[in-house]
Amino acid sequence: MSKLFVVVDKKEDWGAYYPSDDVISVEEYLNEDPSPELPAQVINLCRDYKYLGHGYYCSLLAEARGDKVIPSVRTINELSKRQMYALGLASLDKLLQKNRPLLEKDETNRYVLHSYFGTTAIEELQGLARQLFDMFPSPILEGSFKRVGETWAVESVKTLSIHQLEGKQEDEFAAALSAFNRKVWRKSRTPKRFAYNLAMLVNPDEQFPPSNRKALENFMSAGKQVGIDVEVIGKKDYTRLTEYDALFIRETTAVNDHTYRFAQKAEFSCMPVIDAPDSILKCANKVYLSELMRENEVPTPATAILYRDNPESLINAADQLGFPIVLKIPDGSFSRGVHKVSTMEGLKEQAKQLFQSSVLVLAQEFMYTDFDWRIGVLGGRPLFACKYFMSKGHWQIYNHAARGSRRSGGFATMAVEQAPHEAVKLAVKACGLIGKGLYGVDIKQGGNRFAVIEVNDNPNIDAGVEDLHLGKLCYLRVMGHFFSEMERYRYGAK
Repeated sequence: MSKLFVVVDKKEDWGAYYPSDDVISVEEYLNEDPSPELPAQVINLCRDYKYLGHGYYCSLLAEARGDKVIPSVRTINELSKRQMYALGLASLDKLLQKNRPLLEKDETNRYVLHSYFGTTAIEELQGLARQLFDMFPSPILEGSFKRVGETWAVESVKTLSIHQLEGKQEDEFAAALSAFNRKVWRKSRTPKRFAYNLAMLVNPDEQFPPSNRKALENFMSAGKQVGIDVEVIGKKDYTRLTEYDALFIRETTAVNDHTYRFAQKAEFSCMPVIDAPDSILKCANKVYLSELMRENEVPTPATAILYRDNPESLINAADQLGFPIVLKIPDGSFSRGVHKVSTMEGLKEQAKQLFQSSVLVLAQEFMYTDFDWRIGVLGGRPLFACKYFMSKGHWQIYNHAARGSRRSGGFATMAVEQAPHEAVKLAVKACGLIGKGLYGVDIKQGGNRFAVIEVNDNPNIDAGVEDLHLGKLCYLRVMGHFFSEMERYRYGAK
């Protein structure tokens, strides 16, 4: 099992707590011989984390050795200057306003909250403490909040050391450390015959999941064959994430929900993750993807951007693209938020509705085809090739107004070598602009013309569809990719 190190500047700093063999001085840790087996778990409780100081070097060497450490060097750097962490504080605004009555009990118009591993003794502020910890995973955080007019804002966030705690604070810290160690870095339940364990994030209630139940079972089976224990987790398992060696997100991703937070936490914890936060960010926004493809000369349908504050952009788009025109909200998925308009009046009306949720809307030429190519790409290499046919009587693959089998069209899965070379080549190039994860590229073909419609960071791999040609080999390749990444993270560069 992994060794736990609780690192302090001097053993005397631990004097207020029960003796433990896990507690060592920073000097002892820095001189510790790294274990050739499992990475250690390191809780860095040094007195400060200033650049090139003992605390900084403790986290730096821990990461270099492949140990899992809190706080990470990234967190230390982010908290070193307000301008480095201020951008992420906007997500706390709603919680601050929700807790205004409690904050305003202090007539100084300031409030200081102490968070111990994401917990606080103040029940009403538990959510705020948790979110601070999720943003800046550190043993002890002090958040200072101040009143600005009729609202509250974050004044500062900083780390504290155990030697600064007194009385009741020491009790709260000890309880939080004990709970954190049990829940987050507890002994692995994975049998030793598996080299690694992987968390597969799934939402069993999702209407259009990226993998059906049989596919999930196939991923788990394939994982065991390559030496990975795959465990299905859900949204509620966020605090357990660092128990695992990697994260595979198998529910539809979005920047503004828990899937992105899971991806962020995995990346912060130096874990291989599909989808990585950067991939989610890049693929989530069709406006960004359109600009990225254009800048890198990847062919797409002719495209124009509509601006809410510029009515002439609609006229220019109509002149440039002609009718019919396809309108897309930036962050739609599964054909949702995609509309076809055939007249100027229809364009104005539909754009007006879409502008209620976005200041920009994507307008593209209408390329009707009987099917779209879907090329799956993993780690920069093609994985599968499918034809997705349009829903019966509809111009899209998904028809959300229809019912039953008419909701989506059929499919035809084939060997990658049987798909047009130009489509596969385009898919690999487009994915190379995003990252090295798992992607699904939608491509339209009109004669000898191929155009990338979008790159999906969370592509479907359903049993009986995308795996129809490769069978179990499809799942083995995905798990093999994860195994290689976990080996690379353990022994090589992150």
